[in-house]
Amino acid sequence: MKMQAEVIREGELEKRSDSLFQLWKKKLVVLTKDSLSLFPDGHKRTKGKELGFGSILKVDCVERTGKYIYFTIVTKDRKEIDFRCPDQSCWNASITMALIDFQNKRAIQDFKSRQEMEQAAGTQERRLARAP
Repeated sequence: MKMQAEVIREGELEKRSDSLFQLWKKKLVVLTKDSLSLFPDGHKRTKGKELGFGSILKVDCVERTGKYIYFTIVTKDRKEIDFRCPDQSCWNASITMALIDFQNKRAIQDFKSRQEMEQAAGTQERRLARAP
């Protein structure tokens, strides 16, 4: 059973569709420390699409008009997903900060894992050096 992640922010965001006409569609969005979930009908009753931060490269292309802030989420496989939000909502900043926090925690974990592996390898070498 999957644990419910702590919600950082929840609200409405508009996503540009992948269709030929590229219409803007409202989505209910739930931001956690590990992912961004999008629900198509504005309710969490249906299965949403989850963008895990492990698959996101960056938040890019922020443009501000009088009414909206436009931004793009770029995935590690170079897919671009366009969003817009009302000017004062700052969804782009919330997503960017959560992504940076996730990437920093992952970098620290990777560094600690490498250190532990190097220490274990050093201990093994010392044991072999002492052997008759």
